[in-house]
Amino acid sequence: MGAKVLPGDKVTLNGKTLDPNPEPVYIAFNKPRGVVCTTDQREPDNIIDFIGYEERIFPIGRLDKFSEGLILLTNDGDIVNKILRSVNNHEKEYVVTLNRPYEKDFIRRMSGGLPILGRITKRCRVTAVNDQTFRIILTEGLNRQIRRMVEYLGYHAVRLKRIRIMNIRLEDLPPGYWRYLTEEELDELRELTSHSRKNPKTHVGGHDWDE
Repeated sequence: MGAKVLPGDKVTLNGKTLDPNPEPVYIAFNKPRGVVCTTDQREPDNIIDFIGYEERIFPIGRLDKFSEGLILLTNDGDIVNKILRSVNNHEKEYVVTLNRPYEKDFIRRMSGGLPILGRITKRCRVTAVNDQTFRIILTEGLNRQIRRMVEYLGYHAVRLKRIRIMNIRLEDLPPGYWRYLTEEELDELRELTSHSRKNPKTHVGGHDWDE
């Protein structure tokens, strides 16, 4: 702790030499229920061991243990900060199923902002899928935000699946599988984040961006 690494120094971890300038890696992963979005390998269900990627990567943001769907992983800390900061208004889209059919004013109340965690959530887009399932697009990421919002209205989310982060879509990627982002996706992602502000207080590993 506190040791400085200078140009020309060689750093090893568990007998392996670390590359000071690793090739950027960008991965889309369909997280199943039960996987925990942490880099702490003391957690038996951590996302890093589940994926088993040969190089060090970390999740951009998180989904809670019982949520599923799209999460991005990378070794590029610069893009992490740009994507995570809520002031940049980057969209995340979810499909949510409730424990019972919702009442007719549910969509209006969800989209208009609700008091959770001592604040009012930002207005968001909410559309009905059927009488028990809806889609929601957020541009902020408070801790367990969607679950807290539906609980405020008297419901319980029995399934919560993220299907899109900005221009990256889950589509037909099976649960438990990952893929590299395409060049087209990366080009658009870089364009979307080109004017984003970075947050120097963001923690690598994504503990301040949730569904």
